[in-house]
Amino acid sequence: MRKFLGVVFCFLVASQVVASQSVAPRVLSGVVITVRDELAPGVNIVVNSPSGETSAVSDAEGAFRLVVPDGAFTLKLSGKNIAPVTKRIAAGEATENLRLLIEYVVPPIHESIIIVDSSLDPSVERRNEEIYRGTLFSRDDQLFDTLAAGINAGQHEGGGKSLEVRRFGFNMDHGGLFGGFKVLVDDVQQNHSTQGHGQGYLGQLKSLTPELVEQVDILNGPFSAQYGDFSGLGVAHIRTRESLPNVLTARVQGGSFDTLRGFFAYSPELKDAVGFVAYEGSRTSGPFISPLRYKRDNVTANYTRQLSDKSALGFKLNLGRNDFFSSGQIPLDEVAAGRLDRFGFIDPENGGRVRSGTAGVYYRRDLAEGGVFKIDGFLTRSLFDLYSNFTFFLADPEFGDEIQQHDSRLQQGVNVQLVRPYALGNARALLTIGGNLQAFQTNVGLYPSVGRNPNRADAARANPADCPFEDIPGQPGLPDRFNSPCFLLTSADARVTNTGIYAQQSVDFFEGHLHLEGGLRYDYFRFNVEDLIRPAFSGAQGEGRLQPKATLAYTPSHSFPATVHFNYGRGISSQDARGVARRPESPRVATTDFYQLGTSHNYKRFSASADLFLIDNSNQQVYIPDDGQIEFAGPSRAYGFEVKNSIRITGHLAFNGGLTQVMNAFFRGTRPREYVDSAPRTVANAGLTLSDYRGFSGSLRYRHTSNYRLDALDARVRASGLDVVDLGVSKRLRRFVDFNLAIDNLFNKRYFETQNFFESRVRPGDDPAERIHATPGYPFGVTIGLTFRFFGK
Repeated sequence: MRKFLGVVFCFLVASQVVASQSVAPRVLSGVVITVRDELAPGVNIVVNSPSGETSAVSDAEGAFRLVVPDGAFTLKLSGKNIAPVTKRIAAGEATENLRLLIEYVVPPIHESIIIVDSSLDPSVERRNEEIYRGTLFSRDDQLFDTLAAGINAGQHEGGGKSLEVRRFGFNMDHGGLFGGFKVLVDDVQQNHSTQGHGQGYLGQLKSLTPELVEQVDILNGPFSAQYGDFSGLGVAHIRTRESLPNVLTARVQGGSFDTLRGFFAYSPELKDAVGFVAYEGSRTSGPFISPLRYKRDNVTANYTRQLSDKSALGFKLNLGRNDFFSSGQIPLDEVAAGRLDRFGFIDPENGGRVRSGTAGVYYRRDLAEGGVFKIDGFLTRSLFDLYSNFTFFLADPEFGDEIQQHDSRLQQGVNVQLVRPYALGNARALLTIGGNLQAFQTNVGLYPSVGRNPNRADAARANPADCPFEDIPGQPGLPDRFNSPCFLLTSADARVTNTGIYAQQSVDFFEGHLHLEGGLRYDYFRFNVEDLIRPAFSGAQGEGRLQPKATLAYTPSHSFPATVHFNYGRGISSQDARGVARRPESPRVATTDFYQLGTSHNYKRFSASADLFLIDNSNQQVYIPDDGQIEFAGPSRAYGFEVKNSIRITGHLAFNGGLTQVMNAFFRGTRPREYVDSAPRTVANAGLTLSDYRGFSGSLRYRHTSNYRLDALDARVRASGLDVVDLGVSKRLRRFVDFNLAIDNLFNKRYFETQNFFESRVRPGDDPAERIHATPGYPFGVTIGLTFRFFGK
């Protein structure tokens, strides 16, 4: 079956290439670029001729294509904040693969009510709604795979737990270490500060429904003053839709590993308003011997009211629940010896449950001369319980090392932004000022458990002398024992407040040939902890950080489409409040200095960019919620290069690819040198995309990561890499229904996702051993679906 599907896809590609050589009507095609040699999406292209008018809109890569008459015609380019362009095309003049130049009166500002970065610098990449509307998703790692951009994210516990994120040679764990990778959904920060399992935890992304994603902006570093905490290694700002193009939308899909998923949405046509309500439900067992029993249910709604032609008020709601079991990370030496299957397990009770709800209100007002004012606020409530057994029987040979990690959280936030364009002599300038407030109130705890019951501390033991303990005086509701070598017990109430203000100024000189931009941000954190087990670990501390930003872009000439760029930004990542209270003398907020020098080219069917980067991280203190310990990491450095390209082969077929190569990553000042471990040095991706050819669309996607070291001093301890190919195909069957097919791991490559090196004991009688533990990657799997769309607007 896999060979047959591959042949079908290749046949479609070959047919398109042949068809493109046949006789065809006159076509107007090419790309729209700015005076800074940037691709310009969303530009209106209108053709007027004696036979009438036809139009198109440039896509996310600035490309356009439309059929035009054989004679002379007038071409007009327009759009919001774009200086109108009119061009006369003669009867015999070339009309294909054109480069059309436009100039923004002010830089483009998103029309949504969401505050997003407005820069079109090559340090920003975008993924539009087409990726998420036509792809069958069943796991959140597939959503991260669409980001590419040198990001490697892997399953950590089989599906229900947050992904482990790696980028630029650093392992950020679940999103908060080594500078962090910040993720926002509609201005709501997804990284959880002082979380039950890990700082910067991204588990709430489980409540994001892919079909509702409209656009993702990916910042390749901390180059925008809009973003503060956890932005050191970049930002992914996800913007969801405010309405859907059809009144009724439904998708049903099923496939390998007992996978079932449904998406249903109602988006009525309203007077002076838009909105929708949607439900997503997903179930799967996964390829594991102990079934995953994964259940996810999400409800999302939006209502945006147009108060006037210049202002809008919106409300958003998201509710989610997620239940799962997990096989955890299994020891690979046991797999190699044949004593454990690759999809086997040791503790069948691993897994967890999550409940979350977010409500937000958003206001936007358009000001004179293209200015915009936006303000929003949100409230989030979540409950999180995670059951894990990383070391099996290492600490407790009788009952095992299972733990329960608990997080009960209330989160509030406010964001405000003012964008003001103005003239500075003959130059165009843009001033952006704003502020953010984030507040977290969290009860976090670590409890020794057996069979998902947090009573291991009180269990009757065959030999009590093997597990001595201390009593906890006067702590109702908690186990009666703590501070035992067999288990750890922690519980605390933590309150973290983060206030940030920022300003960013950009100026375009010489008709846009020279772009200068500078920004400054200040964040202040207040950490307050009441430790319920060890009162001596309670305390309150504060810390503030300045973060400068600078950008320069120079385009010498439009006759040779090349732009040189320099970007610098300082990002920050806060520490777990429990570590701050326990060791107030240690770093409370770590910094990341990111330098990027590169060039970009956008020429007709071909665009490419290349850059060099250098990243310096400061000292950082890491609180480990898995065992209540504190680790200290010294200053680190990584440097390397990135290359990305996009080629439009025909009007329907395109290729894109990217490579991120880390040349070195190490801790500064160490002798002998200690290297940064647990992240690949090489990350690559490539894709071949077929768009709307006789009702067919499809993509063939490849991703690669190199093998990488798992020990700072011993290069022989290494994690294996991966090379995986995925295929997706859709076919319009009728005007209202599409057929979708997705094949994961097309060539059934055997690989492992998250891999870690630490000590464990597999069976009570075994000796402890340091070994590699890993989560297996999904094998070949097929998902088919039908998408129904009724009553187009």
